[in-house]
Amino acid sequence: MSLKPSPKLHPVGWDLLVVIAVVILAVSVGIGLLGTSESGPLTAVISADGQPEERVVLSSLTEPEERVLHSGGYTLHLVLSADGVEMTTSDCPTQECVHTGKITRSGQSIVCLPARVIVTLEGGAPASGPDVVIG
Repeated sequence: MSLKPSPKLHPVGWDLLVVIAVVILAVSVGIGLLGTSESGPLTAVISADGQPEERVVLSSLTEPEERVLHSGGYTLHLVLSADGVEMTTSDCPTQECVHTGKITRSGQSIVCLPARVIVTLEGGAPASGPDVVIG
């Protein structure tokens, strides 16, 4: 029993057209991502039950401020300062919000699922340097 030899494949004009389209798409997405920059001062957005409750411009704080949040039957203590936000204590069972630590850059967040509270940082200068270093 003999096997048929596989056919020789040769690139055609359509292959070149597809490669050019993919390169153009990749470059345009890259330019779009590089062009996005955060604007405005670094702001903490405190949300409970999916609704924004308070917006605090961190650069306007001269000394740390503590907020006590009551949501979902839990009490959370949040410290806001000019350089970031930290959940110091919570009586929720998992304590994931406390273990998150201090957040300092735009896009970072602290989430307490049992209390249904989210604290997100928006605005500020674009982050410089890597988010994570592995190895």
